[in-house]
Amino acid sequence: EPNNLKARNSFRYNGLIHRKTVGVEPAADGKGIVVVLKKRAGQRKPATSYEKTTINKNARATLSSLRHIIRKNNYRKDLRMAALRRASAILRSQKPVVVKKKRTRATKTA
Repeated sequence: EPNNLKARNSFRYNGLIHRKTVGVEPAADGKGIVVVLKKRAGQRKPATSYEKTTINKNARATLSSLRHIIRKNNYRKDLRMAALRRASAILRSQKPVVVKKKRTRATKTA
């Protein structure tokens, strides 16, 4: 289900039933994350009740911005750590994979 940070079937992490929910998704262009928050107004209109914010900075600044969005707006403090872990995993998956070169032994000359 959308906005379930831990993908766990529990009341706390359910992204549909609460007045305030936090969702973290990868950005469409493959760089950065999209933070999805539920607005106070328009609870009865699900199509317009979500506010999306794209954060495209380096990893530390992105996590700091997400932390401030949740903490400074008094927005579901219990979901802060789960949101940071999800964002961190998404950012880690977007890093390019570095292939290490294998060292070859020098051939012995007789």
